[in-house]
Amino acid sequence: MINNGDIIIKNRKAHFNYAIEDTFEAGIVLTGSEVKSLRAGKCSIKDAFVMDYDGELFLDNSTINEYEFASRQNHNPSRRRKLLLQKRVIQKLIGKIRTSGYSVIPISMYFNKAGRVKLEIGVGKGKTLVDKRETIKQRDWQRERAALLKREM
Repeated sequence: MINNGDIIIKNRKAHFNYAIEDTFEAGIVLTGSEVKSLRAGKCSIKDAFVMDYDGELFLDNSTINEYEFASRQNHNPSRRRKLLLQKRVIQKLIGKIRTSGYSVIPISMYFNKAGRVKLEIGVGKGKTLVDKRETIKQRDWQRERAALLKREM
């Protein structure tokens, strides 16, 4: 069970596949059974993305598994979920989405201190294969450097 203020899920591939330039915190419209399922940690945002439909932003391709005790009032696990942001921010993000090469991707989903589900979204460009190799090389060097420093102490 997840306590308030804890991360529900992180999209670990987001920073590997995209060069994130800016991040935003968005609210998300959920049903009761979805929130209960999130408290149990049963969700995935690995392949999710944010799309613009009629001037509003929606989270697509995310999965929140059905809550097993909800019976008839259960939700559709892969439905589109509306994101709640200020109008200025929505217009800015829609402008970025319509610019070629930019994507808006979910980075993490968490409960804030008030117990509300929040989604951290990032605006970025997709990395090329060369950029991904450079990221791997940097990560390996950081790991090796930490091991060397640990041995010296």
